[in-house]
Amino acid sequence: MKYRDRQGHTYKVTTKQDRLLNDAYDSYIGRSLLEIASLPALSKLSRKVLSSRMSSGFIEQFAENNKIDMFDYEDKQYTSFNDFFTRKIKEGRRYFEPDEKKLVSPSDGKVSAYAITNANSFVIKNSVYNVESLLRDKKLAAKYAGGYALVIRLSVDDYHRYIYPLSGIKSHDRVIEGFLNTVNPVANRHVEVYKENTRHYCMIRTEHFGDVIQMEVGALLVGRISNHHPWGNHRVRQGEEKGYFEFGGSTIVLLLEKGKAIVDEDLLKNTEDGCETKVLQGEQLAVCNS
Repeated sequence: MKYRDRQGHTYKVTTKQDRLLNDAYDSYIGRSLLEIASLPALSKLSRKVLSSRMSSGFIEQFAENNKIDMFDYEDKQYTSFNDFFTRKIKEGRRYFEPDEKKLVSPSDGKVSAYAITNANSFVIKNSVYNVESLLRDKKLAAKYAGGYALVIRLSVDDYHRYIYPLSGIKSHDRVIEGFLNTVNPVANRHVEVYKENTRHYCMIRTEHFGDVIQMEVGALLVGRISNHHPWGNHRVRQGEEKGYFEFGGSTIVLLLEKGKAIVDEDLLKNTEDGCETKVLQGEQLAVCNS
């Protein structure tokens, strides 16, 4: 994987998971096993195991293997692996100045920024995504033709709680049931992940950015997306916690209307160069176009 930080430093990291998935997708047997692993029923079984008290024995080695600095997180005795995975961060470890004219990242992660064509599609790793197939709503999808799609990919070492990137009035959550493929970029060579995976989304009506879609996408062995405010016509504020993912890598997609936002230039350039940009929750991603 090629990453770039906000200071422009580029580096390449290949984890054991990256190598394993790459080898698996390159073989028929591996792809078959991954298809089985992506079934929601297996994810539900995994969640039961990872929510059990016996799973707490995995925590220390997992944190060490993934270089997770536990100083950032609340001090507590975790009762299960999922209790650890959905841990809360200490106050002040993710800080930003509230500003309704700035769109901030809802989570830690690796960002890619794509222009949506007037034909309402964008390309991720040679896979063409149509916004209508993503949302399963033709009328709503039409609002985002000519706008932007921001994809924030979380890996297992990231903080898995996420916030609202803007204040506004949110709609009810729409749930699209599907598979739970890995969101590792290697999968996009074989699977149109964001069209197939289980996903939840809502629209946030904002003062400066128009109507913004925030979508949470489940991933391999992520059996649950937990959102705090599933109902509609609910006022939310920038920085307020929206929800969390249980175990696994996951993704958040933001859709922005045409002419409403100026996406940070480094995000667009890095994506064009084949790099994901590492960000922390609360960092600026775009400013309003006014």
